[in-house]
Amino acid sequence: MTRLYADPARFGEDQLRGFAAAYPEHITLVPGGVIRSAPPRHGQVAVVVGGGSGHYPAFSGLVGSGLAAGAVVGNIFTSPSSRQAESVARAADTGGGVLFCFGNYAGDRMNFGMAQARLRDAGIDTRTVLVTDDVASAPAERRGERRGIAGDFTVFKVAGAAAEEGLALDDVEAAARRANDATYSFGIAFAGCTMPGADAPLFTVPDGKMAIGLGIHGEPGVEDADLADAPTVAKILVDRLLAERPATAGRRVAAILNGLGATKYEELFLLWGHIARALTEAGLTVVRPEVGELVTSLDMAACSLTLMWLDDDLERWWCAPADAPGFRRLPAPGTPAAPRALPDAVPGTPIVQGDAASRDAAETVLTLLRGVRAALHDAAAELGRVDAVAGDGDHGRGMTKGVDAAVRAAEDAHHRGAGARCLLSTAADAWADEAGGTSGVLWGVGLRALAQHLGDTGPVDAARAAAGARAALEAVTSLGGAKPGDKTLVDALVPLVDTFTTAVDRGDDAVAAFGRAAAEATAAAEATARLTPRLGRARPLAERSIGTPDAGALSLALCARTSAELLAASPR
Repeated sequence: MTRLYADPARFGEDQLRGFAAAYPEHITLVPGGVIRSAPPRHGQVAVVVGGGSGHYPAFSGLVGSGLAAGAVVGNIFTSPSSRQAESVARAADTGGGVLFCFGNYAGDRMNFGMAQARLRDAGIDTRTVLVTDDVASAPAERRGERRGIAGDFTVFKVAGAAAEEGLALDDVEAAARRANDATYSFGIAFAGCTMPGADAPLFTVPDGKMAIGLGIHGEPGVEDADLADAPTVAKILVDRLLAERPATAGRRVAAILNGLGATKYEELFLLWGHIARALTEAGLTVVRPEVGELVTSLDMAACSLTLMWLDDDLERWWCAPADAPGFRRLPAPGTPAAPRALPDAVPGTPIVQGDAASRDAAETVLTLLRGVRAALHDAAAELGRVDAVAGDGDHGRGMTKGVDAAVRAAEDAHHRGAGARCLLSTAADAWADEAGGTSGVLWGVGLRALAQHLGDTGPVDAARAAAGARAALEAVTSLGGAKPGDKTLVDALVPLVDTFTTAVDRGDDAVAAFGRAAAEATAAAEATARLTPRLGRARPLAERSIGTPDAGALSLALCARTSAELLAASPR
């Protein structure tokens, strides 16, 4: 939702004033939009882009050297008027003529068309190139009816670079048309955008669905499909654009993975990894790809893929330097530097073969890890919910990532004949590496300390297990610095270890003792609801956490309880 505004009806004008105040070295406010603060050289073609607000950095953010000379800016998703277009064009013109460039929308066509006619009447040679890149908006045989979406940027970039080279208006117009003919875009939306002052989005996407073929003015997609993961979305985007590949196209493409306002950069980078692989597998070379927000739609949760099929000229213009508030491209690197000498990878735990008794113990450890994995996956959402009360809500996800990695590593070690110490050490390192964060390193160091007492020869008896448990507690408290009452996993770990080791020292049955210890740990974990945290990032939200147990203590108790149940059910 767009939450910050004064008068919703004047959102476009208000945001443009603030934009001009933020970038005075790049742009100057003029009636109807903005122009470059440092004007192009006399006689250079003025590429003037434009459309409604709500698309930043298109259009005003693309005014600068190597890009547009000016941008005409209307209100939210609204075409600027013909007077605004004429005003900006007159201010941007330095004697080389004007090229209007904008997306293929009826209001823009009419208003820029009227401005063009008045400029020509005044003796200013003016041309227009419409961007028609959206493959979802009309079939290929009616290419001229297609609307312009993120492909606006590739056409603007080429036109601006051609003008910067000093080409005449005829040639800049031809370059822009060539770029448009080579540019194709396709997008997917996950949620609609909300206009300033509105209390509902312009469209909604049903739960569990995504809208195929988005527009950039709050239009819904042309159809709904089941929500898919990133590899599937990448395949949908790439396959749709490859189906439009021109017959004369080569194997080099410019590419833009564009976010439309609410799809975060990390999501885009993740998706780009799959797209880049798909394009490479299709035999294409991607030249200086752009991943980020270039043509947005307020707060729409969506993304689009744009491909421009390159020839030598288009590639040169695509790679040319540019400097604008919303886009900067440095000159292409020269001779590649010598390859960096990289350090060797961090070595993993070497596999130590165990004797028969230790391999049997290792198999039991693997069985326990698998059981803990299932339990943590079942509880992941609840652990995340508890953690979110006074934390970042990632505990369930971190624990499942850690245990998944631990099981994979343990299975590989078991397949290679590892003993109990080696198998659990390998699993501990994998847990710490994959889970990350505080819980990841604590589980890693604790399991590794436990593993050192299991050995790779002989059976794991009660004395070994108790010594390992005590070592795990000492490792965790030494590294983390927590003590009972700090509302951490230590609140469950201390009673677990104390109860178990005391019972073993008395000569009690180890399996039964561990079951009692797990019950003590569970009660202690639940009792953390009465505590106020004194450690870690939750301290500023300590009061909020009262009444909610600690997620780390709960997950440790769950792992202990699950292990105790599996041990009790296994043959002695």
